[in-house]
Amino acid sequence: MRVYIPVRRKSVIKIIVLGYHNIGCRCLEYLIEQKENVVAVFTHKDNSDENVFFDSMAETAESGGILHYTPENINRPEWISLIKKLAPDIIFSFYYRNMIPREIVSIPRLGAINLHGSLLPKYRGRCPVNWVIVNGEKETGVTLHYMVDKPDAGDIIAQGKIPILFTDTAYTLHKKMEKEAVVVLDKAWDLIKAGRNERIPQDLSGGSYYGGRRPDDGKIDWNRGSLEIYNLVRAVTHPWPGAFCFFRNQKMFIWECEPVPMKTNTDPGEIVSFDQQGILVATEDGALLLKRCQIKEYEELDGYKFATRHSLHNREIFT
Repeated sequence: MRVYIPVRRKSVIKIIVLGYHNIGCRCLEYLIEQKENVVAVFTHKDNSDENVFFDSMAETAESGGILHYTPENINRPEWISLIKKLAPDIIFSFYYRNMIPREIVSIPRLGAINLHGSLLPKYRGRCPVNWVIVNGEKETGVTLHYMVDKPDAGDIIAQGKIPILFTDTAYTLHKKMEKEAVVVLDKAWDLIKAGRNERIPQDLSGGSYYGGRRPDDGKIDWNRGSLEIYNLVRAVTHPWPGAFCFFRNQKMFIWECEPVPMKTNTDPGEIVSFDQQGILVATEDGALLLKRCQIKEYEELDGYKFATRHSLHNREIFT
C-alpha cells in the first residue's frame, strides 16, 4: 500500500534520482505525486540470475514521463558529464546499489542524499534488512543522510524507527521499510529544499558495518542454537535464496521453521521426531520444528508431507 501525500505545485528545484528496488520506486512515486522536477532517473538493469520480485524503477520513471538510464558503471566520464549537464540541485540515492563517486556527489548545490535501510550508524553497508534479522534485532529503521566518500557515513538528516516482530521475515520487514521511507522523506523534504534541514554527524565508533551476503551464507550449522538458526531462516526465506542443509547428499532448503525450547538426547542435526506439526530436529541448545522444506529442484512441502514423502526415520541426520 502506498502512502499518499497531498499534491503541491510543481517545484523549480531540479532533482536526479538514482534508485532500484521497491523502496526506490516508492520514493520516486512520492516525488512524482508532489509534482517535483525529477529531470532524470538512473537505475540498474535487472540481473537474469537474480529473483526479481520487486517493481521496476525504469517503469516507474516512464509512468511519470521521466528520462531514465541504466549505466553499467555510473563512474564513467560520459555519465558524470551528463549529470553535470543536467545540473541537479539535489541528487537522491534510493537503494542504488553502487557507490557514487565524489565527482557526482559534489555536483548538486543542495547536496547528494542517500536513503539507507537501517538506523545509522548501525548496520552501515550492504543487506541491512537481512543482517538485522540474522542478528535477532528488535528494532531497525531508515535513515536519510548526506553521501560522503565512506559508505553510509555522512551527516544524518532524518530517521524513522521500525519494530521487528519475532515473526517478521526479511520480506515483511522490507515492506514496512517501503512505507517508512516515504514517511521520512516527506517529513524532511520541505526543509531539505529550503536548505534548513538538520545535519547530525555520525559517531561511527558507536555503529557497525556489514558486507554483502551470498547464497552460500544460508548454510545451516546445527551446532548453533535453535533461535540463531530460526533467525537465519527467516532472514533469507522467500524471496531470498533460502537457508539450507544437506539430506541424503541432497541440498535441502528450509523455508519456515520454529524454535522449540526443549532438552533432547540426540546430537545436533538429528531428527527427534515428526508429526503433522512438522519435523523436529535437534540443535545445540534445543530443537527446531521444520514446517516447510524443499529438496533442490523439487516442490516445496510442509514438514509432515516432506517426512512421509521421503520416509524419514528418527535419528536420521541433517548436515
